[in-house]
Amino acid sequence: MEPHYGTVPLIPGTEPLPELDIPRPDRQNRLAVLVRLLLLVPHLVVLAVLSVLAFFAVVAGWCAALLIGRLPDPVERYLAGFLGYDTRLNAYAMLLTGRYPPFELGDPLGYPVRVRVRQSVRLNRLAVLFRLVLVIPAAVVGSVVAAGWWAFSVFGWLVVLVLGWMPRPLFEATAAVLRYRMRLGAYVLLLTPAYPKRLFGDQSAPDAVVGTVSGPSATRPLFLGTGAKALLGAFLVLGLLGGAANASRYGADGSAAVRASLLGE
Repeated sequence: MEPHYGTVPLIPGTEPLPELDIPRPDRQNRLAVLVRLLLLVPHLVVLAVLSVLAFFAVVAGWCAALLIGRLPDPVERYLAGFLGYDTRLNAYAMLLTGRYPPFELGDPLGYPVRVRVRQSVRLNRLAVLFRLVLVIPAAVVGSVVAAGWWAFSVFGWLVVLVLGWMPRPLFEATAAVLRYRMRLGAYVLLLTPAYPKRLFGDQSAPDAVVGTVSGPSATRPLFLGTGAKALLGAFLVLGLLGGAANASRYGADGSAAVRASLLGE
């Protein structure tokens, strides 16, 4: 059965979670898949520069949000553009699209991957003050599932390289990882008061509520099939195993990791 595509209405009173729009998977150029990470090197240089600017923008926005309860418009526009740029790069790196991302900070016209964040939202000053503490549980989940995806990525890359397209269960699971990462980023960057959630997809169409879908979107709402949920579970297990392996190598207090880095081990 095909997943639902189409318009998702804005439901009054529903929490405005940041949303990710990606079309259904299509055929990709195998040569571009083969050298995907090499193609992204110029973008990674640009992203490194933008990240430094984003750090200062977040600090300025944090101070302003404590005073006025929201981000100043110029800071909000830059951070929203940065989040979109970062997400488009990750969507291309994770093989969710074969379209090369443009060197644009805004919302590129016609590019299939889009991030939707509600603008000019009010922020709870107390939540802003303790944002870095509040985000820890979500950051742990995001780190574990992302680590598991990257551990699995070689197999996924081989599948797309052979088939020339991404199977739907792998697409849905990968999109879920990217969407959670994007929502985590939006929360850290103070672009939304909504805590990151729904790693395992939406339960109904109204779960995606930021505006309406202007075209076919396979991720708003994002419904995960049994195969995709099983893959997400595998990502979490792989991420936990990798974390446990690192903990056993370096010790729970991290002192061995510090010694290893100082000694060049």
